[in-house]
Amino acid sequence: MDNQFEIFHFDKNRTNFENFSHSNDITYWYARDLMTFLGYSNYAGFKKIINKAISACMTLDIDVSENFKQVERDIEGKKERDYKLSRFACYLAVMNGDPQKTKVAQAQAYFVVIAESFRNYFEEAENIERVLIRNEVTDREKTLSGTVNERDIYNYPLFQNAGYRGLYNMNLNQLKDYKRFYKKGRTLLDFMGKEELAANLFRLTQTELKIKKENIKGQKPLEAAAEIAGIEVRKTIKQISNILPEDLELVEDIKKVKTGIKQTHKKLLKQSK
Repeated sequence: MDNQFEIFHFDKNRTNFENFSHSNDITYWYARDLMTFLGYSNYAGFKKIINKAISACMTLDIDVSENFKQVERDIEGKKERDYKLSRFACYLAVMNGDPQKTKVAQAQAYFVVIAESFRNYFEEAENIERVLIRNEVTDREKTLSGTVNERDIYNYPLFQNAGYRGLYNMNLNQLKDYKRFYKKGRTLLDFMGKEELAANLFRLTQTELKIKKENIKGQKPLEAAAEIAGIEVRKTIKQISNILPEDLELVEDIKKVKTGIKQTHKKLLKQSK
């Protein structure tokens, strides 16, 4: 590896990350080793980060089996479950780690330099989380649609608009004008940042919960439920951050973000062979 990468360590007292790799047909690292490098002490907790990394891989339509291989290995005389992680799998896990941990922040910077794809690691970590949340929003919209279609609704777009009206205090078309969003055939959701996507995910979740809990049926009652759920989420956001959701800035097209992460996958895969 070029010397420019050798200076990137998880901390000054450890050998370079590359020295802990293993190799057969492809270079890989064990998840339990990565856990230690990043300052985590509990594998059950760290496995949640691995699971998020796997979800990101699936969302991007990248072969999971190529990057995450579950194995059993001897660790201090005991058989323990572990993963063989490709360089890209390590990258996804690191980007899903807690940047408040010094070693995680150092590792994120390390991988961004190797990938040579992004301006800074905070932005990249947020982009990966944004991809995951955007996918959750899509899934939640599907389940909510299925729920209301069983409850005597005849105009789903009006129901959707009611939810946006509650959260943003304006109709969807007004919101697009307010945000100066004029991309035909595209949804605003694909240009929302992590915080705004999370607000909409919460709105959708609470709408479905309210409908089921109160057994709401009919077009107008369902619209009212969607609007009320949006209003409550709006109140929560304003109380916590004093920022209104309509004032959150739109960000880069999520399609471009996914393309960038996929390009990173190709670069890291090429380095590992």
